[in-house]
Amino acid sequence: MSKLTRQQLIRQVVEERPVPSQDDLRRALKKHGMSVTQATLSRDMRALGMFKTPVGYALPTNGHGTEAVLPSAARLIREFVLEVREAQNLLVVKTSVGSAQPVAAALDAEGWAEMVGSLAGDDTILIVCATKKSAGKLANRIREMFA
Repeated sequence: MSKLTRQQLIRQVVEERPVPSQDDLRRALKKHGMSVTQATLSRDMRALGMFKTPVGYALPTNGHGTEAVLPSAARLIREFVLEVREAQNLLVVKTSVGSAQPVAAALDAEGWAEMVGSLAGDDTILIVCATKKSAGKLANRIREMFA
């Protein structure tokens, strides 16, 4: 099947019912006769602008991509962040599984001066700050939002 067909099927599945994880989406696609690897599925989801919500993955509703439809950083932190640890000028933010990328995108969108940048995996975000002091300040700001 072509990339376009695969992405149309992904849209259809996500619009029909909640999809809590990539593995659930992969299994739903398999039920529709489409076998896809996790890497391909992840690329398709990114290309479609999909993002994680409290009930599962969703598609952007306004055509402007993920940033335009992300909930506030405070809300995402409150719902998904489990722990913030400091390591010199770095922060390691632990989130619930599958939530690191939308939380990191929301944090990046805040434009906080303490943040130089972030990298997100599945359940962990690495935030780079300019100094140890700015890392401490940002860690406290994040902790206040989920405490």
